Amino acid sequence: MGRLFLVELEGKSYCCRHCKTDIALCDDVVSKSFQSRHGKAYLFSKVANVYAGKKEDRMMMTGMHTVVDIYCVKCGSYVGWRYEFAFEKSQKYKEGKSVLERYKVWGPDGNNYWVAQEVEAGDSDTDD
Repeated sequence: MGRLFLVELEGKSYCCRHCKTDIALCDDVVSKSFQSRHGKAYLFSKVANVYAGKKEDRMMMTGMHTVVDIYCVKCGSYVGWRYEFAFEKSQKYKEGKSVLERYKVWGPDGNNYWVAQEVEAGDSDTDD
């Protein structure tokens, strides 16, 4: 196995819940109103220290999108997804941006958000 190179983020950041690897800066949050299949999720303009899975088309609450799941580069844990393509014109702003599921990351103040019991297991993206 090769040597692992991690990008060090300066400033308040969100990190992997499992291995504490920095993933995104607070300054890069675009929206905190996203919803995932497990609860709250945040949209980020850029993320670091992740790798992408296979592209797939998914029907979300806001329409069809081509997305890739993203994983922590250090421990391999699923942390969210990245929008590759939005079929709806009104959703084009999401292209190239990533969503981190809050229950999979530690917040900048060291807190963790756990999965709520009442959340259903369906794919979704934002509250409209």
